[in-house]
Amino acid sequence: MSNIPRAFADGKAFIAFVTCGDPDLGTTAAVVRAAAENGADLIELGIPFSDPTAEGPIIQGANLRALKGGVTTDRIFAMVRELRRDVRIPMVFMTYANVVFSYGTERFLSACREIGMDGLILMDVPFEEKEEFLPVCRKYGVDLISLITPTSENRIGMIAKEAEGFLYIVSSLGVTGARREISTDLSAIVELVRRSTNLPCAIGCGISTPAQAKQMSALADGVIVGSAIVQLLERYGKDAPAHVGAYVRSMKDAMR
Repeated sequence: MSNIPRAFADGKAFIAFVTCGDPDLGTTAAVVRAAAENGADLIELGIPFSDPTAEGPIIQGANLRALKGGVTTDRIFAMVRELRRDVRIPMVFMTYANVVFSYGTERFLSACREIGMDGLILMDVPFEEKEEFLPVCRKYGVDLISLITPTSENRIGMIAKEAEGFLYIVSSLGVTGARREISTDLSAIVELVRRSTNLPCAIGCGISTPAQAKQMSALADGVIVGSAIVQLLERYGKDAPAHVGAYVRSMKDAMR
């Protein structure tokens, strides 16, 4: 059993995403600690990939900067091992199938267990192809998190029934990125999920303001914020942790 349920145990969960290695891994670790200290309930750590097709320009830029800076999967594992000395909240990796394949699926997931990672989100692996990873994830006790998008329609129930950890509901069509308003009928999607599983669901993609966080947390069990945090890192670089901490606190306060 992973620790992911703990993120949703005390009310609505705030889930923060950060791209590892942008601008450097020391700053990533400081941002994770700042987010955890200011109320983040779960952290998604993005492992950079050279072709991050699901990401908007903000996270794409972070991926490229991190790769240029020489970040590797092994160095990210070492950072997490260090973080786990004092960061207790659940953490999951978010990346692409190729990153796991090229490292070696078995080797990658055994390392995840060893360093204390709770789950894995693979942005480019559809529900129908998850069997390539699921048995190995289960072997090492790492939840393979399923994504539900506005186009999942008649598959929502099926995906929800077989899900693990939590369900990641993608709020809008297209790539990740902050949006002024979210127009998808998310309440209908959440209702279908609730009919199929007791697992918590969190809404991500496009959420950037406290008002949006409040609105989305009224619908789901948690909200996921990525681009707005990555933008703070782009703007403030090594000074970003304090800004991210204040931002996380404002979002979490809006959700209470």
